[in-house]
Amino acid sequence: MANDYDIGIAGGGLAGLCLSLLAADAGYSVALFEKEQYPFHKVCGEYISYESYDFVMLLGLPLADMNLPEIKHLQVSDMNGRLYDFKLDTGGFGISRYTIDNMLYQLALRAGVAVYTEEKVTDIHFEHNNHIIQTNKRKLTATIAAGAYGKRSNLDIKWKRSFAEKKPDKLNNYIGVKYHVRADFPKSHIALHNFKNGYCGISAVEDDTYCLCYLTTADNLSANTGSIQKMQENVLYRNPVLKKLFTESEFLYDAPLTISQISFDKKTQVENHILMLGDAAGMITPLCGNGMSMAMHAAKLAFNEMHGLLERKISRVEMESGYTAAWRKQFAVRLATGRLVQRLMGSNSTAFVLKLLHGFPFLGKIFIRATHGKRF
Repeated sequence: MANDYDIGIAGGGLAGLCLSLLAADAGYSVALFEKEQYPFHKVCGEYISYESYDFVMLLGLPLADMNLPEIKHLQVSDMNGRLYDFKLDTGGFGISRYTIDNMLYQLALRAGVAVYTEEKVTDIHFEHNNHIIQTNKRKLTATIAAGAYGKRSNLDIKWKRSFAEKKPDKLNNYIGVKYHVRADFPKSHIALHNFKNGYCGISAVEDDTYCLCYLTTADNLSANTGSIQKMQENVLYRNPVLKKLFTESEFLYDAPLTISQISFDKKTQVENHILMLGDAAGMITPLCGNGMSMAMHAAKLAFNEMHGLLERKISRVEMESGYTAAWRKQFAVRLATGRLVQRLMGSNSTAFVLKLLHGFPFLGKIFIRATHGKRF
């Protein structure tokens, strides 16, 4: 049976869009489904390390002409507001998801990708060596399917993925809150400010604005009657650096963007013969600041294997095992490092760890190197 498309992608974030562009540029037919309408904001730290700069340029984004903020320094405060500075050897740049996702979307349309917006994938079945993709509006088939739908989806529940069925614990019950602000903060820096059971990051993006995004436990929110404002005043403001930041910045949203049930538990990279990309394959803790680069790199790794199958050079089993191996080689250490540091930040150990890293700079460099990769 002839399939409607060579590749079907559930999710139109960075991983899904980059994969669609690679596939379309190679001459394959691609369908991409995104439940939102571009452009739209997402809960995200919006810092991209330079390891992905060349790749993004090759996709067609004119980063060199956009005058984006270059970020070369990391500032971290403990829960009492004591500041520590570190140099980012790799460095990165800031750009909002509102902007970069929409630019990639426009490139995908020009490349011939069939993009179905405001359309949610409700299930993907694997039958007779092809995928049947069901959405809230249509059903179609694809030779290969990819899951790039983010941190948590109805599909994770439907497919009974192991991380989605775990009871809440210290690695899988977080909430994320994001604002865009105007603030008095150097554009060359990214900061991480700790508070009880969480941390808040700020870094520059385009148009003289900043991404202000924090992660904390669901328990923190529950203890403040579900009020984000109360939680900020009662918990975040105990760090004087955060109190100053929140009270003196100009907030550009009427209300924050939020996401719940964030999990840093291990995930599988292939589920029901579907290749998982981005946060659907494994989420690195935001304090490592590298999720956006990982999502794009995963798209390249996935396409390399998909191309082999579509060219009939490898089998489906070889495609799936090859992608899993490549993904783990690139990202397993990063995620493990992130989970370790996640347990230390926003806790009574934070001040000790920061003093240690600052007092022995080579340890800080080892940590930063462990959460970043080489240019791809």
